[in-house]
Amino acid sequence: MLLLLHRFRPLAIAAWLALGALPGAFAQSGVLGSPTGPVSAPLPEIEDPEPALADRDTALTAELFYELLMSEMTTSNGDAATGYALMLDAARRSHDPRLYRRASEMALQSRSAEAALIAIRAWNNAYPESRDANRYLLYVLVMLNRVNESGEPLKKELARANTRDKLSTIRALPQLYARASSKSGAARVVEEALKAELQHPAVGPAAWVTLGRMRLVAGDKAGALQATREALALDHTEDGAAALALQLIELGDSGAEALLAPYFAATPLPELRMTYARLLLEAQRLADAQEQVDALTRERPDAPEAWLIQASLKLQSGELQQAQEALERFTQLLEAAPASEARERAMTQAWLMHAQIAEKRGDLAQAEAWLARIDNGAELLSAQVRRASLLARQGKLSQARALIRATPVKTEEDERLKWQAEAQLLREAGEYREAYDIQGKAVALAPDDDDLLYDQAMLAEKAGQPREAERLLRSIIARKPQHHHALNALGYLLADRGERLSEARTLITRALEQMPGDPFITDSLGWVEFRLGQRERALELLQQAFETQPDAEIAAHLGEVLWSLGRRKQALQAWREGQRLNPDNDTLRETLKRLGVQL
Repeated sequence: MLLLLHRFRPLAIAAWLALGALPGAFAQSGVLGSPTGPVSAPLPEIEDPEPALADRDTALTAELFYELLMSEMTTSNGDAATGYALMLDAARRSHDPRLYRRASEMALQSRSAEAALIAIRAWNNAYPESRDANRYLLYVLVMLNRVNESGEPLKKELARANTRDKLSTIRALPQLYARASSKSGAARVVEEALKAELQHPAVGPAAWVTLGRMRLVAGDKAGALQATREALALDHTEDGAAALALQLIELGDSGAEALLAPYFAATPLPELRMTYARLLLEAQRLADAQEQVDALTRERPDAPEAWLIQASLKLQSGELQQAQEALERFTQLLEAAPASEARERAMTQAWLMHAQIAEKRGDLAQAEAWLARIDNGAELLSAQVRRASLLARQGKLSQARALIRATPVKTEEDERLKWQAEAQLLREAGEYREAYDIQGKAVALAPDDDDLLYDQAMLAEKAGQPREAERLLRSIIARKPQHHHALNALGYLLADRGERLSEARTLITRALEQMPGDPFITDSLGWVEFRLGQRERALELLQQAFETQPDAEIAAHLGEVLWSLGRRKQALQAWREGQRLNPDNDTLRETLKRLGVQL
């Protein structure tokens, strides 16, 4: 029997010891990565220096064969702990590095990290020069959240790796330590391990980026910014550092932007230039965004998204023909792409933008036709609401309301949005009484939503129900005493009716404490001061409000105060400016009619 086992040993051992390397465990845990995504290839495997089983002892080999067989069979039958113990015993007796590795993997597969650590430490002690054993040790220490103990194996791995492997390891560290309970502790351990690498010309930029990412996760934005600065100082073309700077900008750190000029002046990743353009667009820095998008369309004329952003920029700047041309280019590129949900969503964005262009050109029918192309997906409800608004502006209010009501919904929130949209159509059409009733249906679906209740209060006031408006506003304030919109609206409502003016002033003052300098609340305070007979104080407040925010309603109040002070020429000038801003403003119209003024 021993002879038979010995004769088949090479085949059996080969079959049972076809073991994977640590990078497989890393990959399963999602810890290998680069500045912008996963690394496609695992870390290179290192062969252990000691030979596998020697043929010097046939009896021992046969015994070992049997132990290996029992280990694998026991594990397959569900007794992982016994299988692991047998394999570890075999590894210790045979001094075979592959069996140490197998014991470690058996423990990891059975989710027993503590048992894996015992096997890995034994492996490490037997083969102190083994990079595989050291990397297993690093992985399991981090997995067990014994972060402070992971510094030494990390230093050993970096010291033994060539430049390419070192870069892969360094870039993997933020993901490796992602589950550490102390993010700042993990950052300190990694920083200590990377000290020797931070000024290395080939490795330093990546080391600083890794350190920056870990500092950012730990909440240290200043430290992350400093690491980004160091990385770009070593290599201004480092993509990972630029990505980190963009992340800091997105988090509100304006200091990161100054670091990016050399990067974007070189040959940046198109994806990062696109991200930068989006951030600039969101910040309404249209000229800066335009510069980045122009560069992107030159560098990557086949990138569809660049043309969509180009169209958006041109639309915002009023260059409608250029916006349309960019959209047409975007559509051409997208049509060549294979059908997918992402492609359909992108086409929907194009149709929405085409509708905006047509609307700005005054072609409401064409705008509505573009929106009619959207017949499913997440944008369906918003598209139908916009279609309904366009129909209402063409005098087709009934058709608009029917369109909204016929739009299918999946959630209660969508149902609420439908009622809100219909109420808005009625408000714009001046049907305030019915708008108030429809808004009530939305409120019934979300009775704790103060914003919905506030809108209903405003509709009640427009519908000639000031007492109901007051009741609704007071209910909001009772629930949320610092709701500045409700405080301001109730104070203005009382002031406009000439009732309880002292209370009105108190309410508006409380609102202004919540939103210092707000021009519309300042306008309300000016109006209540006027009602109290404090005309000079009212004039001062209203002039301040109008300078901050030129608005037709503020102009109406400012003009009336000037008129009452006998400064008729200045009053007419204020009203004319208000009329220029919005000739349809109800407050301005009512003021001019009441005072018998013709402009």
